[in-house]
Amino acid sequence: MAQFNLENSHPPQQASGANLLLPEALRQGSPVGPRLVGGTTFVGKSAIDLAQIQILAQACLQGLDAARQVVFGWQRQGQSLENIYLQGITPCARMLGDWWCADRLDFAMTTIASARLQQLLHDFSSEFLQEVPQQPNGWSLLLLTEPGAQHSMGQFMLSEFFKRAGWTVALGVPQDVAEFKRLFQSDWFDAVGVSVSTDRHLNTLSSLLPQLREGSDNQVLRVFVGGPMAFVAPDRLQCLAAEVLAQDAPATVAYMARCMASSICQAS
Repeated sequence: MAQFNLENSHPPQQASGANLLLPEALRQGSPVGPRLVGGTTFVGKSAIDLAQIQILAQACLQGLDAARQVVFGWQRQGQSLENIYLQGITPCARMLGDWWCADRLDFAMTTIASARLQQLLHDFSSEFLQEVPQQPNGWSLLLLTEPGAQHSMGQFMLSEFFKRAGWTVALGVPQDVAEFKRLFQSDWFDAVGVSVSTDRHLNTLSSLLPQLREGSDNQVLRVFVGGPMAFVAPDRLQCLAAEVLAQDAPATVAYMARCMASSICQAS
């Protein structure tokens, strides 16, 4: 198995007094802590609402321990980690990006908060994988970001859902096209998923993916693309020799399982 370049998810240390730079709406809010989160009641385990997502975003700006306390509070209210990932962490990442685009956060603060959010996924990984464990299904998957990607949180979260469903998963964050090719060709895979966040490498990928697919030892290799571009501009990805999947993690895993099962039936 090749050595995969995994993005370092450990957050940099926050500068002293950085809390003073919080957006005005957050600085006027209440302190984040277990009493705040634990004081909210979910009726019938309802979806995590916008106010709760804002609390998590504020906690990520304050510190990793504060962010953990928010997740602990949600768990005490009966939320599963799957709900927390999909209804809390995912929209929180989107919210941080929106704040940056609106100049409510600078790049450094957005990077720090996003790194803390991704660290939560690592911290709760073992517990998440045991939440609904399944037996290994024998399928292998490679998840790659586009070359030179700056973020890999979505890729890591997707890998967690595939692992929990019994897949063997390898992650790659290639720094350039040459490394992308090397990782793609590093081993036998039943499927390869590529996360596309920008349009910088669309022309390259449109010519590269067919070559890599044809050169694969697995002649029935399934290749799919997802990521932010699949949601905001799926038409731009039609030029790629791959299926475009604009679904959440559970739906993507379920779809790929059906595809693999169908391939087995056709082969037999």
